[in-house]
Amino acid sequence: MTPSTFLITGGAGFLGINLVRYLLERGHPVVSLDIADFNYPERNRVRAIKGDIRDRSSVDRAMEGVQIVVHAAAALPLYKKEDIFSTDLDGTRNVLQSALEHGVERVIHISSTAVYGIPDHHPLYEDDPLHGVGPYGEAKVKAEQICLEYRAKGMCVPIIRPKSFVGPERLGVFALLYDWAKDGKNFPMIGSGNNRYQLLDVEDLCEAIYRCATLDRDRVNDTFNIGAKEFTTMREDYQAVLDAAGFGKKIIPFPAAPVIWTLRILEALRLSPLYKWVYETAATDSFVSIEKAERVLGFTPKYSNKEALVRNYRWYIEHVQEFEGASGVSHRVPWKQGVLRLAKILF
Repeated sequence: MTPSTFLITGGAGFLGINLVRYLLERGHPVVSLDIADFNYPERNRVRAIKGDIRDRSSVDRAMEGVQIVVHAAAALPLYKKEDIFSTDLDGTRNVLQSALEHGVERVIHISSTAVYGIPDHHPLYEDDPLHGVGPYGEAKVKAEQICLEYRAKGMCVPIIRPKSFVGPERLGVFALLYDWAKDGKNFPMIGSGNNRYQLLDVEDLCEAIYRCATLDRDRVNDTFNIGAKEFTTMREDYQAVLDAAGFGKKIIPFPAAPVIWTLRILEALRLSPLYKWVYETAATDSFVSIEKAERVLGFTPKYSNKEALVRNYRWYIEHVQEFEGASGVSHRVPWKQGVLRLAKILF
């Protein structure tokens, strides 16, 4: 039987390249559609198309000969509001409509647990109310609604809501922790750090996606939370990175309220490396139930929070010279540290 051809939107991103490698290892032809260049060693093994999912002609070109789509392209929270909505809404509709017209077998939509907003209970279940915070969260909720429209048209559209995921190629906000750990610094934490904040290893996410791509369509045509099975407190999990660095440094907690107010002001002045969703939720519990994915998909996470963070940190150390001096707003480059670069001297 000929292996299915996969199209990955956002194939040059952090999740994209990890999924490309996962699929190539299993013998699948892969197409990548991304606005960024596909600058990886695997570029000669992938049909890489540089294009924007908001451009229907680019989407149609990428869709040719494809059986399975993983729709991972999305605007990140630091993008402008209009770009977030046009990418997540217009882009998602383009992908789904093109897939429908090309007779694609299924489209796996990568959403986010940000659709739950800032909830008043944990764990969170797939049928809990959705309330996106800020443009990013609002767009994620509306993009899921578009997916449901196409499910109603008879398409198989599994929706995956992953927790924040880390692993090889991940930088972004986590590069702050890794940079301070590398330089032998203590690391500040918003609040006591005694809250439970579930993460996810990108390899485990790839497994969940693959199960949605290969299991019976009626079984997977649903919505699934995906996260680590094992996690402790945020303070204990992040301490594992400082321990791996080997300098004997510690997580230093700070009272949440004054830190959050300070970060709000710094964000308004464009001096903060963190956006609202990060600092407003950093001191609160954040974890979902993965029971449904375990039961329906047979999903079994391989990595705990600690293991995922340390695995990502070790990759960071091995590759740090490749991106030193770089910065941006994606997960594949370090975010600007802003005023925290000065604060680092004190730790």
